[in-house]
Amino acid sequence: MTTEYIMNRLNIYKTNPNVVLPKFGTKQAACFDISFQAEGKATYSGYNSFNAPFTRSLSSGSIRIMPGDRILVPTGLIFDIPEGYSVRIHPRSGLSYKQGLILANLEAVIDSDYIQETFILLTNRSEVDQTINNGDRIAQAELVKKEEYVLWEIMEAPTQKTDRIGGLGSTGVAVFVPDEIKTEPVVLNEQVQQEVKRGRGRPRKVA
Repeated sequence: MTTEYIMNRLNIYKTNPNVVLPKFGTKQAACFDISFQAEGKATYSGYNSFNAPFTRSLSSGSIRIMPGDRILVPTGLIFDIPEGYSVRIHPRSGLSYKQGLILANLEAVIDSDYIQETFILLTNRSEVDQTINNGDRIAQAELVKKEEYVLWEIMEAPTQKTDRIGGLGSTGVAVFVPDEIKTEPVVLNEQVQQEVKRGRGRPRKVA
């Protein structure tokens, strides 16, 4: 059966009937909220601060994230993304600020040909254990249109485009002045300044 895509619609499949679908928090919200969904899950996995893999029980319906842990949090959602689009997943401000829980990959990109369950990669940046419970909002996401472009090799390095000089951390450090307009400073004595003001004579370089 072929899925028909309707403009402004993102198709979502639930891996369990009890999984709660995501929704927009307000009428003008740019992103929809994604929640941790424990329905149908027995364990969760991740890596600890020493890069050792682990699997823990999910029987209580909650996930404990210790400092430095990186956890794959289940959502119970499979996005059927239209071709030419992607889903971008971002951290939630409140969760980052109050609990130190952020996306370990900072932003996640789901391509249109990915048709497996979406997991949110959370990490704990605080110094205490954090707990998330079934149904807690853990991330926000948006449907983004893909811009078509090609990757093209060029034979000459790009030339200076603006007043930027240098690489990383270079903005606001120096002003670029092309060589052809660079001049030596001209110092005018008081007499020459008065002549220039009256429109007589030309500025002279004073030793």
